[in-house]
Amino acid sequence: MTDQATRSHAKADPSALTLEFRHVHRLIDPAAEGVQTWQISLLANDTTVGSLRATRGLYWKAHNLHQRMADEQSFPAVAAEQLLHPTGQFRPEFEAFVDLPGSVLVVDDLHIAAPWDDPWIVAGLTSSVIDRLTDNQFAVVLPRVSGDAEAALLTEAGVLLSAEPFSDELLIIDTSLAAPEEAAHRVREHLRSRARYGGADPLSEDWDEEDDDGEVLTARTRAVLHLALQELSDQAWQEVSTLGDQPIQRGADGLFGSLPRVTWRQDGLWRRQMARAFDDLAADCSSAAEVEPRSTGEEMALHLGIARAQDLTRNRPRLVRDAVAALPEDRRDCDWGACSDVLFQDHDVLMLFDHSLDGIEDAEGDIHQSLGMVNLAPHDWFAAFDPDQGRDPDRGFRCP
Repeated sequence: MTDQATRSHAKADPSALTLEFRHVHRLIDPAAEGVQTWQISLLANDTTVGSLRATRGLYWKAHNLHQRMADEQSFPAVAAEQLLHPTGQFRPEFEAFVDLPGSVLVVDDLHIAAPWDDPWIVAGLTSSVIDRLTDNQFAVVLPRVSGDAEAALLTEAGVLLSAEPFSDELLIIDTSLAAPEEAAHRVREHLRSRARYGGADPLSEDWDEEDDDGEVLTARTRAVLHLALQELSDQAWQEVSTLGDQPIQRGADGLFGSLPRVTWRQDGLWRRQMARAFDDLAADCSSAAEVEPRSTGEEMALHLGIARAQDLTRNRPRLVRDAVAALPEDRRDCDWGACSDVLFQDHDVLMLFDHSLDGIEDAEGDIHQSLGMVNLAPHDWFAAFDPDQGRDPDRGFRCP
């Protein structure tokens, strides 16, 4: 690959890409039973820059899936010959290879133009096709080649998506396993990271540190974090009212049950202070104030706030879209990983979740002292790290 091509790949912005799925068949057509062929187009700003074919072989709907797929010719025929007996039954080697043999999705016939022809883009495309066209009882079949450039991109994409070699010609992703879903998540996060930097790849040798400049707490990031902290505050105050001074029981649900177990026996006043920590940080987010945790309790509240904001971004996109509609866009919007990296001096408070480190909160302990930790014991959670930067002690509580 030339230097120019490498640079163009580094600037291929995934946020410009959309997918179109096309599958047409007659309403009453016995020939369409069991095998469906989808054509997927990849578009960059409404211009087609790539295409892919996906052939679904539905074992329980085809009288003889081997014959049906073999008639499709090309790569689906290769897959049919290796996975299925001519009588239509799965071959023993295939049944032993996958956890839940049921149906197959054969992905092939990739055509993609520069600068989009890199494995991460193709892995993201393939992952989206798998999400759309399969469930957890599919074997996704990809070519295993090295000569043909575009087919080799599918092979590389398969490796990124945890595909396993079945033969010299086939890679298979077993959708019933956790590893492919974890790999797909890594691919999506990598592409989101590239999109934040206008297509620059942080893993590329051409990565320019100047591309990393910018405010982590953009206007939209602040708005979503504010929304998350408000939700957590409302939940905390509701639980304060319900729990009173009762200790948290093992296995309990709720916000306070999700905190490290060293906090489970704290009283109602302690929980009110924890609820107020969410309020204080939410107030910082809604103003021009710097969002920086000033105590251990606020560190925990901010960690939980970032996690809730990430959940909102993934699971409630309509709510998030409405919350930020009037705010300017920025390439670093909702970069929760960067928020977790930048907004804290350290992540010591998270060590309290590790049961193997029980007692680490003891200020007299060797580990606590050797690592220079402060205020990890629950009774110290709301003491300001810097008294000169502490909250107003007369600010009161949102709820009586």
